[in-house]
Amino acid sequence: MPETATAGPSGGRERAALAKRAAVASLVGTAVEWYDYFIFGTASALVLGQLFFPNEEDPIIGTLSAFAVFGVGFVARPVGGIVFGHFGDKFGRKAALVTTLMMMGVSTFLIGLLPTTAHIGIWAPVLLVLLRLVQGFAVGGEWGGASLVAVEYAPEHKRGAYGSAPQIGNAVGLVLSTSIFALVSLLPDDELLGWGWRVPFLFSAVLIAVGLFIRFRLTETPAFRAAQERLEEQVADAKVKEKMPIAELFRRFKRPLLLAMGMRLGEAVFGYIILTIGLTFATNYTDVPRTDVLVASTVAAAAAIYTYYFFGKLSDRIGRRAVFIIGAVTGLVVTFPFFWILQADAVVLTYVIYTVAYAIGVGALYGVEPAFFSELFSTKVRYTGVSMAAQIPSILIGLWPLASTALLAATDGAPWPIALITVGSLLIALVCALLAPETRTRDMDRVGESQERDRKDEPEAVAP
Repeated sequence: MPETATAGPSGGRERAALAKRAAVASLVGTAVEWYDYFIFGTASALVLGQLFFPNEEDPIIGTLSAFAVFGVGFVARPVGGIVFGHFGDKFGRKAALVTTLMMMGVSTFLIGLLPTTAHIGIWAPVLLVLLRLVQGFAVGGEWGGASLVAVEYAPEHKRGAYGSAPQIGNAVGLVLSTSIFALVSLLPDDELLGWGWRVPFLFSAVLIAVGLFIRFRLTETPAFRAAQERLEEQVADAKVKEKMPIAELFRRFKRPLLLAMGMRLGEAVFGYIILTIGLTFATNYTDVPRTDVLVASTVAAAAAIYTYYFFGKLSDRIGRRAVFIIGAVTGLVVTFPFFWILQADAVVLTYVIYTVAYAIGVGALYGVEPAFFSELFSTKVRYTGVSMAAQIPSILIGLWPLASTALLAATDGAPWPIALITVGSLLIALVCALLAPETRTRDMDRVGESQERDRKDEPEAVAP
């Protein structure tokens, strides 16, 4: 592409073409990265406990151990968010995104090659933990950058729709991961545990190659370039001293950060009862076949590919808060019925509740987050702010599959404590959304202003 197109697109048609390319790059790269992440969660529920933490007397102990390793990745995510957030805010979004994708791809592929505990003893779980830490570190910087690439390139009045691209990628990654595990789960147990479980991890190499090809073609976002030029002028004129993004974030954006963290907590706790906890509950305490639960997850994620875009676009019309509230209320309504239906071994209703909970509940919550969270922060702290908002709660979220499995074991499969905690988390998210300002009219090119007050009555800002 000509340099004029990459460095400073001036025509609306040219800018729109670059915005679409950025959205596609965000979608595809995120799909690949989250495919890698989701297959670990699914494998934790199905096979990793038996392979790396065998316990013949009580298999649920192995599953608990596998989910503990799953949670280790979440501990590393805030660190990745800080490192890649700083890098992305100081030097640009593209390099950070390419690096996160490469780290995720290599670590996932190596998990597929790991010897199990039966072959190398204690070193097997040790290596699994180390690779999981790399996964968590990489994904800590992935989502924030992917969201910003889509939102900062988006045309005015369409940031919600374009911002849904990484969320659609998330759903595509979930469809791919659950689909391939649904297929390999049809294998006899000895083949599944022998070689079948490795296939989803090794297949990631193909997807990583595609993702890297697309991300290498990205250009830096207009909002970052404009902010960089403005800041350089201010520094040159001795008007301002450039600060560390994370220091600026905690100094000027504490309230937006806390509100976004609360919203993220509720969304993720609710989402994980569908992504992993439902599978664990169904596999160990109901007669619903594991393949049906995996296919139900796949169908729900496939529906979310559309609803993420729908809710993102809807937020451009009625506001970010209103859409997020729709998702929170939906989650509050369906959480208890979700477990009741699984307990009843109702296969058809399992498909229905999975689709409603994920496509509508999570769809509205997660679909609006990229635009909502991005608009809460100014350009020079935005990567750090969005990453911290998503990843600091990850320390608690990462323990959630482990804690929920422990609760199931302690209560002999009673799901009500899990449902109650989920409802409490959704209430926190709902309150935070009600306290947050409406952001869809905010200027995305602002450099250092906190803009914490609501500007819903002001006209839409036009980027210079």
